[in-house]
Amino acid sequence: MSTFDTVLVANRGEIAVRVIRTLRRLGIRSVAVYSDADADAPHVRAADVAYRLGPAPAAQSYLSVPRVVEACRATGAQAVHPGYGFLSENPALAAALADAGVVFVGPPAEAIRVMGDKIAAKKTVAASGVPVVPGIAEPGLPDDDLVAAAPGIGFPVLVKPSAGGGGKGMRVVEDAADLPAALVSARREAAAAFGDDTLFLERFVHRPRHVEVQVLADAHGAVVHLGERECSLQRRHQKVVEEAPSPLLDEATRARIGAAACATARSVGYTGAGTVEFIVSADRPEEFFFMEMNTRLQVEHPVTELVTGLDLVEQQLRVAAGEPLAFGQDDVALTGWAMEARVYAEDPGRGFLPTGGRVLALAEPAGARVDSGVAAGTVVGSDYDPMLAKVVAHGPDRATALAALDRALGDTAVLGVTTNVGFVRALLAEPDVRAGHLDTALLDRVAASYAVPPVPDLAVLAAAAHLWLTAWAAADPADPWSAPSGFRLGDAAPFTVRLEAGGRPRTVALTGTPAAARATLDGADAGTLSCAAEDGGLALVRDGVRSRCLVAAEGDAAADGDGDGHGLFVHADGADWPLRRARRVVLRPDSAAAHPPELTSPMPGSVIAVPVTDGQVVTAGEPVVVVEAMKMEHTLRAPADGVVELLVAAGDQVRLDQVLARLTPA
Repeated sequence: MSTFDTVLVANRGEIAVRVIRTLRRLGIRSVAVYSDADADAPHVRAADVAYRLGPAPAAQSYLSVPRVVEACRATGAQAVHPGYGFLSENPALAAALADAGVVFVGPPAEAIRVMGDKIAAKKTVAASGVPVVPGIAEPGLPDDDLVAAAPGIGFPVLVKPSAGGGGKGMRVVEDAADLPAALVSARREAAAAFGDDTLFLERFVHRPRHVEVQVLADAHGAVVHLGERECSLQRRHQKVVEEAPSPLLDEATRARIGAAACATARSVGYTGAGTVEFIVSADRPEEFFFMEMNTRLQVEHPVTELVTGLDLVEQQLRVAAGEPLAFGQDDVALTGWAMEARVYAEDPGRGFLPTGGRVLALAEPAGARVDSGVAAGTVVGSDYDPMLAKVVAHGPDRATALAALDRALGDTAVLGVTTNVGFVRALLAEPDVRAGHLDTALLDRVAASYAVPPVPDLAVLAAAAHLWLTAWAAADPADPWSAPSGFRLGDAAPFTVRLEAGGRPRTVALTGTPAAARATLDGADAGTLSCAAEDGGLALVRDGVRSRCLVAAEGDAAADGDGDGHGLFVHADGADWPLRRARRVVLRPDSAAAHPPELTSPMPGSVIAVPVTDGQVVTAGEPVVVVEAMKMEHTLRAPADGVVELLVAAGDQVRLDQVLARLTPA
């Protein structure tokens, strides 16, 4: 591919790393861009050249079209790959690059504009014979007209904003009496999220499934589809697990939906890689309706790559360079099955609120594809999307691929940052998921009854063994009295570790040496134990059963003696487990009760609003502090009547569980 010798990747995280990987394979010089928060990020280190865009806020860095254009001029980039998110579907970037003589690796600006407006998109594809969900979609319709049209569409109806995505502004309305209020709130949310409060109505499809089709089109008139992906396992309209092909479709429906996707691409003169999303009723899989078109590479594109053997980033670059597609529709063959799970920095035990922190240790599975944007030492902050990585598995059939994905997730460790990996493994074990009986509400139903399992004994013993090994390593071999408690000349005192695991106090006592020890757990005999460092992890043998664990300590958690609440993170039994050293001072229940109620941050992030003043009298339920992280707001309300003592102000960065305010009786 001689047209481009330098390509700038206008993105960050795992997608930037993934695009750079293909550029390197093709011998193309890669340029990364970064904000101050990403100065040492993996995508910066992976690129041949890196250019600073600006401060951490995306509006001043990754979303700045002038800065991206300037980066092209400064580095000699001849083309820009936008990845997904940020500017990938912004026609202003495509237009600005064209003015600067730089190629945009994506479709024409007009195609982005039309498909970015859901009302215009529906009209355009309907004119090409693509089936659309019955509804009313006219620009500028007032609430009264939408209310009047709803009975003809049939309840339940789905209220949708014309702009944006991610489920913001969407409402399912079952009864006509509830529609006026739903329209008011949907307009308010859409205006705040997208700067556009235009709404339209669609019939709500019962037990909907989300099926999308990957298309490729060149500038010479060729359009092909690469099969479909099933994306029904999603939460809050954000996908979590995707697979290719869909277990719902038969070959005849696959051909029909693929043809509809190609017709959609032709309707706007599309070029490059794009995805046409359809909604399909689980009860009537032969019926499908156009939902929207994403005019970019999708997060879940790896599953299509694994079943087709094609590198979609390479295809995007070749099309952007003016090359015709080297294959036709009859040349596309789907081989086997692929499944992908997104790894998010979020806490399933706290309603999937975003998390953060420093990645203390990282383990990636062998035998699976991992697209990752983090490394040991990466600080996961609150400025950007919480997705850290994608784990992708392939097999000859769905059952094999699902088992391989579960096994790969069991070998995935991101110590120091709480993730959704444990929940995803529980989701994959659900009978409906294993049987392929999916719909877009299934994940939420599973999440509603999900409880984080208790920390296993193995993880507790591994944490204690890690601390013991650390203490032994610090001892002076020439001085037997410098050895830690547990084995010293004439000293039978055990090495004792007090931990907090899942809110439960645990105590481990170890006697002997790391090569031959006896353990007790919470005062009960825990059997024989031996432990040793091994390949960056910990080999633990308990009563003859050998396990390999990964342990990382936060701060001075490994210091001898009782800790002060510092974190320990263990990967054992196929999951990550957070523990803490027990604090030196523990309040008695009566002392704790005497303390005033405190409002603590449910996630690391920034304070975006403080609707009360210090010393103000508030009533129970009144908003006190609003925290934002990774595009999610969380309002902390007064748990009781009282006088507020504020400990933060708007703009402050806060940690998980940081005390933000206290209440005292009025």
